[in-house]
Amino acid sequence: MFVTSKSSSWHIIYTKSRYEKKVVDELALQGIEAYCPTAVNVSQWSDRKMKVGKPLFCSYVFVNIEVNQYKQVLQTAGVVRYIFWCGKPALVSEVIIQEIKRWLNDFDHALIQIIPLAVNDRVVIKSGPFQNQMAQVNKINGNHLDLIIESIGIKISIKQNHTELGKAV
Repeated sequence: MFVTSKSSSWHIIYTKSRYEKKVVDELALQGIEAYCPTAVNVSQWSDRKMKVGKPLFCSYVFVNIEVNQYKQVLQTAGVVRYIFWCGKPALVSEVIIQEIKRWLNDFDHALIQIIPLAVNDRVVIKSGPFQNQMAQVNKINGNHLDLIIESIGIKISIKQNHTELGKAV
């Protein structure tokens, strides 16, 4: 959900690859509120397992800024550009930011299971903004799925490892 402009708004910035956490830290030093949603994954090495927070949206960071801080963010090391939607800066509402934080706190990401899906399979979306919606798999491209949610008349594209799905019975 995008919002109209106000004194301070959540903008979306695009960062260099694997710079998300560095950008958040650098912006914090400048007094700018930044948020990079992370999901905790267990990484396996030959001698140990370790929990690692990986960005939920690779190369994207949310920044809550006022108009006069716009250029300051762009001058931060690791920041590439702002994300635009229909020729205007993409803005995200505070409600959506809080909802993302709630999902990450309430949902145990270790319980996610990869379910092999095929075109025309019926699924139930178990997480995210379309939670509890029935959908049909329209297209599969690697771990990206195009789903059709007939009840609300839309087609969405998701990354399978970021959205929990269950086969519909």
